[in-house]
Amino acid sequence: MNSQDFIKMEDEYGAHNYHPLDVVIKEANGVWVTDVDGKKYLDCLAAYSAVNQGHCHPKILEVFIEQAHKVTLTSRAFRNDQLPLLYKKLHDMTGYDMFLPMNSGAEAVETAIKLCRRWAYDVKKLPENKAEIIVADGNFHGRTTTIVGMSDDPDSYKGFGPYVEWAFPMHKFGDLEDLKSKITPNTAGILVEPIQGEGGVVVPPDGYLKGIADICKERNILFLCDEIQAGLGRSGKLFAHYYENVRPDIVIIGKALSGGFLPVSGVLADKEIMLTIKPGEHGSTFGGSPLAAAVALKALEVIEEENLVQRSFDLGAYFVEKLRTIKSPHIKQIRGKGLWIGFVLDQKARPYVLKLQEEGLLCKDTHETIIRFAPPLIITKEQIDWAVERIEKVVHEFDK
Repeated sequence: MNSQDFIKMEDEYGAHNYHPLDVVIKEANGVWVTDVDGKKYLDCLAAYSAVNQGHCHPKILEVFIEQAHKVTLTSRAFRNDQLPLLYKKLHDMTGYDMFLPMNSGAEAVETAIKLCRRWAYDVKKLPENKAEIIVADGNFHGRTTTIVGMSDDPDSYKGFGPYVEWAFPMHKFGDLEDLKSKITPNTAGILVEPIQGEGGVVVPPDGYLKGIADICKERNILFLCDEIQAGLGRSGKLFAHYYENVRPDIVIIGKALSGGFLPVSGVLADKEIMLTIKPGEHGSTFGGSPLAAAVALKALEVIEEENLVQRSFDLGAYFVEKLRTIKSPHIKQIRGKGLWIGFVLDQKARPYVLKLQEEGLLCKDTHETIIRFAPPLIITKEQIDWAVERIEKVVHEFDK
């Protein structure tokens, strides 16, 4: 079967909830993927930052296979010998007291919402069922009905209501004065992405996260930071909030936590918040499984051992510098942190993305006019140079 055969089958029998590029990937290794027709591509999306460590990382793969031969799932009705090791590793890496494991990023966001609300009722003593969590415009936190109800993107929320809109007041991302105007006596938390990924790698003004942290401390509000895409090295720091030297009350992680081998996510917090949820009040059949824990532990070790956070910082700066040498009247802005770059155009980005695919480079358009470049953090300068040559070629084709 060739690519067109697979595409036809997928369109016939699969839900149309995505609009993917017509490339059918069969194999992947490091920064490269290969389609069913044998064409090789440089992956500049990294599965939305889930494969920061590179595709099929050999050390993570070895642990995955080894653990799969022992036990993959016991459910949380029993203990296992891998989860405590992951708990301890995350504590040592981040300084937070505790970790609550889940699977998808959206599940972790839902968990953070539940934690914030429980803390608000048990500790802050808000009236039952009145807790509000302030969010930002342009946000993307997932696809559940609760989460799309706090989005301002019609593609996310339209046709899936009703929503509890008052529970998630929205402020302008990056605007502290607007944020303050949304605070009420029932405000329990403020939930933001330190950098908005789906929004097009939007970096807030300096001082924004520090301002949120200060507001939360002054007014007894929890600061919830969604680091699902930004975290674990993508932004050039272990977490993007490190750029402003703040410590959110709740940090949400996922994506690269498993190196792309299976869904692993969760929430970091200290005991006074985490222990407000009691046994039986929240959980997951697969969250915290021995397979998930073993893989996540090794994925974290790889980030440390291969110095991927510093690589992201250094190579991200190099990538941006190279991109800024490209001159075109259609380039409006090149922005980002680490190996997470928003390439902003003054016209539709999808045609550029399709041309880049022809050149052997895979990336993703978002919000009509923005291309995101986010390769695995193991990429080299030589591979970045290879990518920039092709990006420049495609950009100039649209200048004609």
